[in-house]
Amino acid sequence: MVATYIPGREITGISASLIEESFLRDCSYSPSAGLWRLIITMRVWALIAMSEDKGVVVKVMEIKLFGKWSFDNIVVRDPGLKRYISLKPVFLPHTGGRHEHRRFGKAEVPIVERLMNKLMRPGRNMGKKHLAYNIVKKAFDLIYLKTGENPIQVFVRAIENTAPREETTRIMYGGIVYHVAVDVSPQRRVDLALKHITEGARAKAFNNPIPIEEALADEIIAAANNDPRSHAVQKKEEIERIALSSR
Repeated sequence: MVATYIPGREITGISASLIEESFLRDCSYSPSAGLWRLIITMRVWALIAMSEDKGVVVKVMEIKLFGKWSFDNIVVRDPGLKRYISLKPVFLPHTGGRHEHRRFGKAEVPIVERLMNKLMRPGRNMGKKHLAYNIVKKAFDLIYLKTGENPIQVFVRAIENTAPREETTRIMYGGIVYHVAVDVSPQRRVDLALKHITEGARAKAFNNPIPIEEALADEIIAAANNDPRSHAVQKKEEIERIALSSR
């Protein structure tokens, strides 16, 4: 019998009951993500050592987002955004804010987790990470059902299509304020794309029978197709149009 007890690892020959009793029970959600990972790591090595004593074969499996979506063959076509769209394979996109005190640390946060963090707004939704997790998970299932593609690839394409390349800034010269067109940094391009995608989903679901999961899936699909009906695409074109007139 094969029993999976950690993302990316399987052990053959250990009964499922042993896994449930000695691992899954102890590795239920902990208040601290770091403690949760520590418990997992310690239990994994203990079970691997046990399996080695019994002559059990250990094999490594692919890590998939939510246990479903592969990170293989995900292409970022925009060379400026490659360093700022983190596609490091993770099963559970939850870093616990470890990037917080490092400059540009959010570039290393999984891009799907950054989408979850943007969903935790306005104030009444702050801190509800589990709610945001379930919204994104269901939205990715809907994206797959509607497009037949890997939702991660669709999401990356949506970010590329909605990241503005030019915007305006205010400068004061001789007591007069001018609006001047400037290039947008890659990090800010990703930030604005995520902001506009979540804003569009929230506006569509607000005071509407459409659930937020479906609204988010529709917004990501429309943005990936560069559909002018997408809120994020409209915002990008508006920002670039204002910047063009301010050159």
